[in-house]
Amino acid sequence: MLLPYLNKDLIEAGCDEAGRGCLSGSVFAAAVILPKDFKNELLNDSKQLNEKQRYALREVIESEALAWAVGEVLPQEIDEINILNASFLAMHRAVDQLKLRPEHLLIDGNRFKKYGEIPHTTVVKGDGKYLSIAAASILAKTYRDDYMERLHAEYPVYDWNKNKGYPTKKHRAAIAQHGATPYHRMTFNLLGQDPQLSLEF
Repeated sequence: MLLPYLNKDLIEAGCDEAGRGCLSGSVFAAAVILPKDFKNELLNDSKQLNEKQRYALREVIESEALAWAVGEVLPQEIDEINILNASFLAMHRAVDQLKLRPEHLLIDGNRFKKYGEIPHTTVVKGDGKYLSIAAASILAKTYRDDYMERLHAEYPVYDWNKNKGYPTKKHRAAIAQHGATPYHRMTFNLLGQDPQLSLEF
């Protein structure tokens, strides 16, 4: 059973990201402030849910949350500041857009770069422990999936509608055959360790 909050008396926003381990595309993050009495039996870490469940829950979250927002950091920015800092920045951008100012941030993971003067708590595997982080994980995941579907229409050979930019064999083989796109993260190991693949630009 996921917990409704860490601090009962504070306006608390849960934050999570999606797309950190991908070879292509932006990293997305969401921030969600839920009512203290929010209940939903299905809400869980987005990785524990199927696609249909995630999109159904997105509608619930967007209609019932006190505030929610999604932030994005582009591949070029990721290459400039590294993926860890990009994940923090995506969360900051999500918090920036919240229509209600949080008094505390609940962050999925074990590290975070302080956001202004708002105190935060990091929670390892927090998307399986707190409702607000689970809600943020669902928004970040579904908005990023929508974005990768749009990129797939532009570059169908990379199979992004299925792998969502993650390093599958088919994705890496397509990079070896067709080269990288403007959406690939050039500081990442695009081809992996497979000696059969070599990348020519």
